[in-house]
Amino acid sequence: MERGLAACADIGGLMQTLNINHNPLDWRLFIDSSQLSLKTVLLHNTLPSIPVGYSVHKKESCENTKILMETINYGKFKRQISGDLKVIALLIRLQQGFTKYCCFICESDSRARCLHYSTKDWPARKSLKPGNTNVENQPLVEPSKILLPSMHFKLGLMKNFAKAMNQGETAFTYL
Repeated sequence: MERGLAACADIGGLMQTLNINHNPLDWRLFIDSSQLSLKTVLLHNTLPSIPVGYSVHKKESCENTKILMETINYGKFKRQISGDLKVIALLIRLQQGFTKYCCFICESDSRARCLHYSTKDWPARKSLKPGNTNVENQPLVEPSKILLPSMHFKLGLMKNFAKAMNQGETAFTYL
C-alpha cells in the first residue's frame, strides 16, 4: 500500500463482510479531491455510502489519482464514476489549468468567448490520444463510465441564464 493512502483493494470482500449484496452495476464510485486529500466513496441509490479510499497527504494530481485507482482495483469492476470537473479531468488525463479544450466530450474552445452563446453544436471529441487537444496521457477510465456532475451543470446553467438575460428588465432585477 502506498504511504499516506488507506484504501480497500477487495471491495467485493468488503461487501460480504458488511453483508451487502454486491452487484457492481448498482454501485458507482464518487471521487473527491482537494489540495490536501483524495477521498473515494461507493454510492448506491438506497443503501448507505461506503468509504473505500482516503488519503490525507496526497494532493490532487494525475499520478496520485492513478495510484488510488490501482489501489482500489478499479479495473476489476469498472464502475461508473462521478466527481467534480477537476477529478474528471484527472481521470481522463486532460491538461490542468486554463486550457483550450477542457471538455472530455467535445472540442469546445474555452477561449473563444464570442462563440460561447452563439455556437450550439461543438464537434464531438474523436479520441483521447495523448498529445491531441490537451490530452496528456492515456486515460485511466473510459469516458462512457463517467457520470456528469449534475450540480455543476445546474449552477453553470443558472449563471449562463442570468448572463443571457436583458439586465434592464424587471425579471433580471427579480433574480
